[in-house]
Amino acid sequence: MNPSRTGPNEAWAHRMVAGDQERRCFQPPPSPRHLHTDAPTVRPFRQLLHPLHPQVLHRTSQPRHLHSHIIKLGFSSHVHVATALINVYATSSLREACKLFDEMPRRNSVTWNVMVTCHARARDVESARRLFDEIPSRDSVSWSVMIDAYLSSGKWADGFGLFRQMLAGPTGPKPDQVTMGSVLSACAQTGSLGLMVGKSIHSFAVKNGWEINVDMGTMLIDMYAKCGLMKYALKLFKLMEERNLLTWTALICGSAQNGHSKEALALFEVMRKTGLQPNEMTFTGVLSACANNGLVEDGRRYFKMLEECGVKPRIQHYGCMVDLFGKAGLLEEAYELIHKMEFEPNVVVWGSYLAACKTHKRFDMAEGVIDRVTSALRPQRDGGVYMLISDLYVLNDKWDEARKIREHMLDQRARKVRGSSFIKTGE
Repeated sequence: MNPSRTGPNEAWAHRMVAGDQERRCFQPPPSPRHLHTDAPTVRPFRQLLHPLHPQVLHRTSQPRHLHSHIIKLGFSSHVHVATALINVYATSSLREACKLFDEMPRRNSVTWNVMVTCHARARDVESARRLFDEIPSRDSVSWSVMIDAYLSSGKWADGFGLFRQMLAGPTGPKPDQVTMGSVLSACAQTGSLGLMVGKSIHSFAVKNGWEINVDMGTMLIDMYAKCGLMKYALKLFKLMEERNLLTWTALICGSAQNGHSKEALALFEVMRKTGLQPNEMTFTGVLSACANNGLVEDGRRYFKMLEECGVKPRIQHYGCMVDLFGKAGLLEEAYELIHKMEFEPNVVVWGSYLAACKTHKRFDMAEGVIDRVTSALRPQRDGGVYMLISDLYVLNDKWDEARKIREHMLDQRARKVRGSSFIKTGE
């Protein structure tokens, strides 16, 4: 075949891969007859099977159909084509992907990484780890994929342990900023265990002369704030040469969460003077700060500012305001706000409202919504709200109703357990 000539198959593949991104229009695929007569090269098959183009795969019928043509044309042993096929099969059948992997005469690092990723995606972390341990030469992607598999499945200790192993190794690949970002996100959720790993990331970056860019700096601030170390978060914030909206928001929300409400509001005002426009999360931090410190008038002002800044109020903003009004004893105003919401109140909103009714001994304000609240509760998750309702009944000397709500909660929990057991048995 003349290298300068592009046959209809290769031209079609290139059109599909590089086609009009705005309209997402693709030409019809070549017929099986053309696949045989035009002597296609490996390149269009690799592009055709690229995971970023699922709509192309959809247009070419089943992956098996394309696989059969690849075999007939003698490309099945080509490592790049086989690896792309594994990735395609794994979206529908991990068994087929494993079979193809086992049959491959040669594998490269991408093949191994794809297999680890496929098992991690299927929540089979143990198999992913076995494959990871078998990789002849692990690259940074191999480590990152396995670490992320552990963290995504909630196996924090395993993920952090593997990360520290990668960090401490005298030879081999070191984590890049993408891997560190993934680990830092997990550190922010895991308290003291995550804090220790987060500090080691910060130390590694400094010792290796890494520039703490705006993304990594923001993640470190978020991690320190969520672990309660606002002194570290603020120090890092001041050292950063560049800050964006997410950086400011991380510090504002962290200040609010750690009880530094006035500092959170002061930061918000300074941020606005820089010209940055707050987003949904920024306002959540600000309104939370108002609720935590009983700043009713400030809360009203900032809630009104949402729409002035082009931010549509979300349920978390209403939840903060209900909490604020409730703590201040403004139960009528809290109730009115709930009924103005454009969406159904969630358990957090109702829980804040009922807690305020209990605190201020206003059973009259709670009684009208109890039936509505209980119909939305999930016994396995919302036991605290059931107990609130029971306590409200007790405060009003309605002992029978208190007993019934507790019995209802226990009965629903038992039903849930029986249902789960039945499903497992049926499987």
